[in-house]
Amino acid sequence: MEQYLQHPVFRKLGKLADEAGLSVYVIGGFVRDIFLERPSKDIDILVVGNGIEFAERVGHALKSQVSVFKNFGTAMLKYKELEIEFVGARKESYRSHSRKPIVENGSLEDDQKRRDFTINAMAISLNSSCFGRLIDPFDGVSHLDERLIKTPLDPQETFSDDPLRMMRAIRFASQLNFKIAEDALEAISLNKHRIEIVSKERITDELNKIILSPVPSVGFNYLFDTGLLHLIFPQMTELCGVEFINGKGHKDNFYHTLEVLDNISLYSNDLWLRWAAILHDIAKPATKRFDAKQGWTFHGHEDRGARMVPKIFAQLKLPLNEKMKFVQKLVQLHLRPIVLAQDEVTDSAVRRLLFDAGEDIDSLMMLCHADVTTKNEYKKKKYRQNFELVKQKLKDVEERDQIRNWQPPVTGLDIMETFGIKAGREVGIIKNHIREAILEGEIKNAREDAIKYMIEKAREIGLNPVKDINN
Repeated sequence: MEQYLQHPVFRKLGKLADEAGLSVYVIGGFVRDIFLERPSKDIDILVVGNGIEFAERVGHALKSQVSVFKNFGTAMLKYKELEIEFVGARKESYRSHSRKPIVENGSLEDDQKRRDFTINAMAISLNSSCFGRLIDPFDGVSHLDERLIKTPLDPQETFSDDPLRMMRAIRFASQLNFKIAEDALEAISLNKHRIEIVSKERITDELNKIILSPVPSVGFNYLFDTGLLHLIFPQMTELCGVEFINGKGHKDNFYHTLEVLDNISLYSNDLWLRWAAILHDIAKPATKRFDAKQGWTFHGHEDRGARMVPKIFAQLKLPLNEKMKFVQKLVQLHLRPIVLAQDEVTDSAVRRLLFDAGEDIDSLMMLCHADVTTKNEYKKKKYRQNFELVKQKLKDVEERDQIRNWQPPVTGLDIMETFGIKAGREVGIIKNHIREAILEGEIKNAREDAIKYMIEKAREIGLNPVKDINN
């Protein structure tokens, strides 16, 4: 393994360990990523002894500041482009009500046993006498070749002790496109209720990593099949299933959602756009109705879904800021471009879409493109051709009318000054008239045209100008 430890810091760490009479190893993700041929700048160093004291010795030698986290028994320093974390070898025991372990000093063997998965339990020695030697007691290399997620010890014990590892198993499977070993899958199903002792923040952190994986459906299928999704995100599981009446059925909205999520993941790594894909049909179960003529309908699911977004974000401890509002907007608007793509596209409809979507129009169009999941190739081709027409129309109208992030050419203050009135109902009426006229294409999106139109509409409600705001 020496050829993978070319960075001079590894020899330096080994020399310092020899001088201190300590056994020191690089362990975990860095070693795993060597075999996966993935570059890594995060290095975990295992010290058989006091990890913090060794980190301070290294910091002094490298002239690097050391950050100590006594509660976790770890220390970290940055050296050039690397982040190096130090921890002393330990063994752990757990209490049933907590995932926080009781920690004791341990050996390398003890520490490797407590690791979550075999592919994360491999270590490479840094001491000069055995520099570069791989210690792989649980056959992690073979499991990497087999693309398998497996625990070093009995998975029942591993997942019961620290239930977050169930989410991590699924996250690694999703990120790496690995399979989870059958005994581990069974243990996750049996221990799923233990997830209740894990904080929402930690669960959602792993969920977001699953969402950001190359093919997120891999992770969501594992979450669903093991029953974890039913506990951490029940609204999503309600999408699953197909109901038939009079021989008419609707599509399975759970698997449709996963297909939309995978589609959008081909084009964007934006976490919040991926969340919009997850939530775009979230209200379909609540709005599902059967009509003898039309079949199954989900009228208003976009409005109901947008209203559900803040509650879901709060439940999952996701940010209740502009990120949430972005997702809410896309859920609210996701049908609009699809309707445009089915009908003859009018300038007015395009202007209104641009007005409502603003700077998020490109993300909205990407979501709608991903939402075309029909198995009918003719329909799919037709929809996507129509989308290209809508996109071109959006571009043309935007260039001509400049509606995106529209600011009214006449303000409320302009109206009050022109007619000598105070803020009130009349101001709102005139502003609405101007906005509608611009969106309908009755007047240009220009101040001169808007002022002329403002005076016309004001006279209809008995107002006459007392000041010329052009002067």
